[in-house]
This record gives sequence, structure tokens and C-alpha cells, in this order.
Amino acid sequence: MNLINKIYQEFHNFIAQEFNIKELPHFTFELNTNPENVFGDTSSNIAMLLAKELKKSPKDIANQIIEKFKNKFINKVELAGPGFLNFFLTNEAFTQLLKELEEFKEEFFKNNGKKFSYNIEFLSANPTGPIHLGNGRGGIIGDVLGNVLNFLGHKVTKEYYINDAGSQIQKLGNSFKIRCEQAIGMNSTLPEESYHGEYLVDLAQEYIKENGKSGLDKPEEFFAEYAKNKILGQIKDTLIEYGIFYDEWFSEKSLHESGLVIESIKELTKDGFTYESEGAVWFKSTEFGDDKDRVLLRANGEPTYVAADIAYMKSKIERGANFMIMILGHDHHSFAQRLKGLQKAINLDNYPFEIILYQLVRMKIGEKQLRMSKRSGSAITLEDVIKTVGKDVARFFYLNKKADAQLEFDLDLALKQSDENPVFYIQYAYVRSKSILEKTSQEGFKIDYKYAEYLQDDEKSLLKNISKLQDILNTIERSHQTHLLANYVIELATNFHSFYNKNRIIGLDDHNLAMARLLIVDQINRCLKFCFKLLGISAPEKM
Repeated sequence: MNLINKIYQEFHNFIAQEFNIKELPHFTFELNTNPENVFGDTSSNIAMLLAKELKKSPKDIANQIIEKFKNKFINKVELAGPGFLNFFLTNEAFTQLLKELEEFKEEFFKNNGKKFSYNIEFLSANPTGPIHLGNGRGGIIGDVLGNVLNFLGHKVTKEYYINDAGSQIQKLGNSFKIRCEQAIGMNSTLPEESYHGEYLVDLAQEYIKENGKSGLDKPEEFFAEYAKNKILGQIKDTLIEYGIFYDEWFSEKSLHESGLVIESIKELTKDGFTYESEGAVWFKSTEFGDDKDRVLLRANGEPTYVAADIAYMKSKIERGANFMIMILGHDHHSFAQRLKGLQKAINLDNYPFEIILYQLVRMKIGEKQLRMSKRSGSAITLEDVIKTVGKDVARFFYLNKKADAQLEFDLDLALKQSDENPVFYIQYAYVRSKSILEKTSQEGFKIDYKYAEYLQDDEKSLLKNISKLQDILNTIERSHQTHLLANYVIELATNFHSFYNKNRIIGLDDHNLAMARLLIVDQINRCLKFCFKLLGISAPEKM
């Protein structure tokens, strides 16, 4: 447990004892990185949160805390505004903090909270065509969330759900077969509802080149399976280029073959949540907040997607998950509501289940908006994006806005090699810090943490900025809002660039201060590299 955690724990225990409260509400106790330090080194809103329960004014509660709470690492506590408490740390606290960062390294940013076994399902694009532009956003949200939760000590399974059963696969097979017929000169026409993308033209030409006309003498199921496997292989290759590696590729088809889908329908029927109408079996989903009841089993005996969704949730739990997260596009809002209803119906509501919906992605070049349609064949693929701007830029640009905010992917900005491009900006901060360490080493400077006591205000501000990463990761753990990490790295890089432009190390007359500044640069370098690892972007040696 690092120093900030210890202070927080002592403060938490003091509040509980002083006001005789068994269970405190979640309250903030955050490091402040404002350079002027007007809000103290850390602050808390606890007085305002307790006002209603204690039937006292926030200011009276705050003054009582100021009078009675004592800690050797806190120099003073001040009241601000309607009841905020601002804490000012001692010089000894900063010395201790810096030494802990050196001693514990990445472990400094961990916590001791409850641990879960997460199943994070994300992206899961149908294997009927390449991954398009918009899917990249769900991919990076899920991947980075998994990285953060895994670092914090949770067991994480990153999962891709392969929709390889149902009508869309049959449609893919029909579309592919027609493209194969066209590849040998037959006058075959794609129906309007087919998949029209050029990727099937290329795949058909490749197939005919290998197999000739005799390759058409196959059953209908063959073409669907062949195209699905080829496209799925391309999807996997694209995701590797994107830096995403799944722990599990789960087949929908396997759910049906295992009998779990039919078994799940029978259990719902036994519990009274189904009825028959027009030869079909329906789920009473309106009882769980859905806008209409849903078909589970069609009149021809074929299960629907809804039935498979029930079985899939149960499968996740059976495979060890006790916290489920799904990341879906905003157009799945009603689907998300339905899943929540299904969860209650099959008695899984004791298992945390969160659905993160992300908004549309628009790409622009200059002032021109690019449009796409997967079925018409004019899609912009994720592979196109990665090849154009590179993995690092693609990942960061998709992440640096809140999931429920619309994202505009500015291609012109993404291609700039300047401070305007946030990826260039943060990676340059890393390269700059690395360069300082190399140059000072050549000048005979050696990292020595005995100089930690010589930190001044600018160094302390950066030290708080570094330490704040633990708050950011804890917040992501609770809220699952991964854009906070991207925002944090930009803030850290900005503060470091400002520090660099203002403060010298080599040639500074005050040797003790120069060495203290070097310690901060060393920690900045480590922190940026660690954040890049969580973000899945590279830490370049030179730029």
C-alpha cells in the first residue's frame, strides 16, 4: 500500500469513527495536479456527502474534520467553497512518495480491492466481411479495458463471439457462390440483399484460380463455410495488426451443437417465461422491460438469436466468469435492454453484467465526410485505417473520447508529424525524457534517490501527476471508461513538456536540485512507457 493509500485509509477510518458511520459512501480523495496548487495537494468531498445523513452543514462537518484529523504527512487542511477539504502534504510526504515509486515501480499503481473473473466480449463483427471503420472503436475499448483490469489483478478473458450460425452465413455462402460463377464467366446476378463487397470478388477469383470450374461442384453449405473461414482468417490478421489478441474465439455454432440453446429454452418454459403463438415459442420479454416479446423458437423449429443469447450468457458463467462485459455499437440499445431482461429471467442477475455502448465513428479528410456501407462494397475497413495511419495512431484516435460521444476521425490530423497530433505529442514526451536520461548519463549523472528530499514545487507537481495514475486506473476499474487513460497520458505529456521548457538539469548550478529533477524525469519516462503498454501503443526509441 503506497503513501496516498495509507493516508486515505487513515482518513477513511477517522471519518467512520468520528461520525459513528459503519458504511461510508464512496468519496473522492484525489491528487490535484493544478500547478498553482490552489486546491491543495489532494482534496475530498466527504463533508458534502455526509451533510444529509448527519443533518449538519458541510462547512460544520469540514471544520470538525480540520480540527481533529491529524496525520504526520499532512501539513495543513483548508476549507474551500461549500465544503471541500483541501489537504497540503509535507515535504517528507513527497520524498516518501518518490521513493515508493522507485521501490514498487508498476506495483505502486495497484490496489487491494475485490477481484473478479471478467469475460469481456468486444468487436465480434459477423464473419461476413472485413472489419469496418466503426468496429475499431469497440475493439480498442475492450482491449484496453482488459489490459487495465488484468494489471489490477483481475482474471480477464477477452472474447470474440463468432456469429457463424443463422441466415447471414447462408447469405454469405450464396453471395460467394455467385461471385465464383461470375469468376468463370457465368451470367449470374447478385440479389439485392446479398453481400456486394469487392472482398468476395477477390476471394472468388482466388478460389477459382486454385480449383477451376470443378470447384463449383460443391454443396451449398461448402461455400458458406469456405467464405466464413477465409474472412474470419482475414479478421484475425487485421486484429493482430491492430494489436488485439483474444483469449477465446467462441463459436455460436458450438452453442447449438452442444444442445445448450434448446436446453435454455426448456428452462425458461419451465419457469413460466414462454408461451406459444402461431406455432412459435415466445419469450415474455416485455415483463423485463423490452418493448415487445421475442421469438425463441420459430415455427419451423429453428432457434433465434435471442435463444442463442441465453445459452451464451450461461456458457460464460459455466466457463468461470463472474462479471460479464459486452461492448456494442449504439444501434444495439434495444438489444442491450433485452439481454438485461434475459439475465433476470435465467437467474443470473447476481452476476454483474455491463453493456458499454459506443457511438458512431465518422472519418473526414479536410472538410469531406467519408461514408461507408459494408453490404454495398464501399466500406472503409479497419485494415485500411491501420495501413494509412499506423497501429499506434489508429488505437489512440479511437480511444481518446468517451464511448457515448460521437467520434470524428480526422485523417489529416492523424497523418501529421507534429505536436498537433496527440500520438506524436505523447510519444515525443517519452523520447524526450529518454534523451535527457541518456545525455545526463553521458555527463556523469547517476540516478540516486537520496536526492528525493530536494524536490521543489515544479517537481512536486509532476510527481503528483505521476502518482495520479493510480486514481485513473481505479476509476477505470469502477466505471470502465477507458478514454480516461488516453486523457491522462496527454495531460502527463503536456505537463512534462512544460516542465522541460522551464527547467534545466545539465548546467544547473544547484546540483541537488538538478539530481532531484533527474529523478522526476526518470519516473516520467517509466510512467509513459507503462501507460503505452496498457494502451497497446509503442514506445519509440527515436523520433
